[in-house]
Amino acid sequence: MDTPELIKKAKSGHTAAQKGLYDRFADQMMVVCCRYVRSREDAEELMLDGFFKFFHHLPAFHYQGDAALYAWLKRIMINECLMFLRKRGAFTIVAETDAQELALQEEALDNLSAAEILNLVVQLPVGYRTVFNLYAIEGMPHAEIAQLLGISEGTSKSQLSKAKTLLQKALLKKQTHYGRQKSK
Repeated sequence: MDTPELIKKAKSGHTAAQKGLYDRFADQMMVVCCRYVRSREDAEELMLDGFFKFFHHLPAFHYQGDAALYAWLKRIMINECLMFLRKRGAFTIVAETDAQELALQEEALDNLSAAEILNLVVQLPVGYRTVFNLYAIEGMPHAEIAQLLGISEGTSKSQLSKAKTLLQKALLKKQTHYGRQKSK
């Protein structure tokens, strides 16, 4: 069944259509949730809460293509994650002294899988990780991030810079690890 038909049936409460939409988007939305929270169990719960809200508000949604549907669903998931992090008081600003740019060889990312890169992002402190996700992955401007998180634009920029520095440090460690493996 194509997406417009699934949407139409899901709006009227057809559970098989809702399951079809869930099955179509669940893996992608789980990845989104995992980028924001470290615990897989929390990510699963947030994804399910997000789908609940998605189906609850689906009758008001006007289908304009798969991209618009995906963007709306993704936004719901991101908002669920941000509310979860706010409730936990997770947006403490972590100070990183010596946040200098580090030299990184171009091949550093070539040796890492997408899962390894995601794991590096997930290991960042919550504030850094959240700003990095919203800016670098979601493409939000610092003004919007600041408004969403209740921080200043300068803090958003600082958190992004520090996130990049920590990621560079982690990549350098991985690069050194891979370099040692190659020379054996």
